Amino acid sequence: MLSNYTARYIKIGSGYLGQLVEWPEVVTEGKTLEEYGEMLKDALKEMFLAYHQQNKEIPSGGALLEQVPVEV
Repeated sequence: MLSNYTARYIKIGSGYLGQLVEWPEVVTEGKTLEEYGEMLKDALKEMFLAYHQQNKEIPSGGALLEQVPVEV
């Protein structure tokens, strides 16, 4: 079964740092966006395994995001 999760990331001095919107415990970083993406997939797989072993409910994916412009 294929599930989609929403990643949110920011540029930091050493590369990129991010987490999943629907599953905030899944956090990682990488020097490049490509490395960050690979690290995120690996972190997600590990979290799936940990939740499964602990019989915890897996958060569902599919969050929708919207940017809201505000004049400040």
